[in-house]
Amino acid sequence: MNDTDLKKLIIIGAGFAGLRALYRLDPYRRHFAITVVDRHDYSLERPALPEVAMENKPVEGVHIPTPPQFKKHGAAFEQGEVSRIDPKAQKVILEGGKELDYDYLIIASGAVKDYDAIKGYREHGYSVCDDNEAKRLHERLKSFEGGAIVTGAARSEFGHRVEAPDLKAPCEGPIGEVMFMMDHRLRDEGKREKSSISVFSPSEIFFEDVGDNARNPVAKLMEERGITLSTGKELTEITADKVLFADGSSMPCDLAIIIPPYKAPKYIAESGLGDDRGWVPTDRNMKHLDYDNIYAIGDINALAQPKLGHVAINQADVAVAAIARAEGLSDKAIPFNPEVFCIMNMGGHEAILIYSNALYGGKYDMAWHSSIAKLMKLSFDAEYHYTHGHMPPDFAVEMLEDLLRHFGKAK
Repeated sequence: MNDTDLKKLIIIGAGFAGLRALYRLDPYRRHFAITVVDRHDYSLERPALPEVAMENKPVEGVHIPTPPQFKKHGAAFEQGEVSRIDPKAQKVILEGGKELDYDYLIIASGAVKDYDAIKGYREHGYSVCDDNEAKRLHERLKSFEGGAIVTGAARSEFGHRVEAPDLKAPCEGPIGEVMFMMDHRLRDEGKREKSSISVFSPSEIFFEDVGDNARNPVAKLMEERGITLSTGKELTEITADKVLFADGSSMPCDLAIIIPPYKAPKYIAESGLGDDRGWVPTDRNMKHLDYDNIYAIGDINALAQPKLGHVAINQADVAVAAIARAEGLSDKAIPFNPEVFCIMNMGGHEAILIYSNALYGGKYDMAWHSSIAKLMKLSFDAEYHYTHGHMPPDFAVEMLEDLLRHFGKAK
């Protein structure tokens, strides 16, 4: 097959979803001319960002260089920001005006963390949602001598064109890590007795994306560690000494660690590809509802609830399988199977593994608090980093999921 006969396939974004799609395209590489577009020449290992902030992990340890992987997997690389997509002309336009033609487009650009939506955040707030914010928090903690710590997620807004859970907080796992890791750090430094840790959630239920069997063990651990919880709290402002909420209440605060609102990249709405809140609406094959050659995977997809790496990976597999079927390269279909699978670092030798599909009416719902869960997280992070964005082998993941389903049934 000549290069001119290859279908042009563009992947926007090189996070969990984008890299997974690239690697899953390997069996079909000779049929596509693949280009990856990303503003960075590295992929950010987001699950390890709390360790950058609170466990002195070097920020370089969460940067995975990507150009060598693109070359290895037969993809070209365009470093830059996407300015616009022209779905009728089938072009991706970069800032600066460069145009890239496509036959298939996979949008995996993730969500924007809207720090500026929170009044006072830039002056008084901290986060673990990207490498720059994790470094800022790391520096702040060097001089923190104790006090009132407040952590929680600001409310996010989602559209209504597709049927998906309308979560007020798209992922509260990082909040779980922050509260437990801060508790461990303060105890280790002898500062816990002069500190308080307060958690808020915009939802009426903390961890609304799982069921009671997964949620209750977390609540028990919070109670044992003296971590307080307030629900139904929509953050509006952070000041030097408190956080304020939409209901008029406030909490004293010396250190605010916040998950900001998620929003879709501006170019999605400006290209006419978003729903009423800018998220990309797709069917359950991850195909855009209006364009048969555009797919969306990961956080940018309106179906991705919660916004979670495990969901993004599943969506990447679904989309690549659908493209292969559309090209007559395979007859295999992969179902969209959204579920919560995450491991929350608690500091020290502890972690909590959460596995649940209760949000979607499933029967698996569990939390496993164990030092083994911490070893699993460390192993997962090492595997992901040192294999340059590859997940653990499929057979290992399938064995683990089978084991967790067994435990989930036992519950």
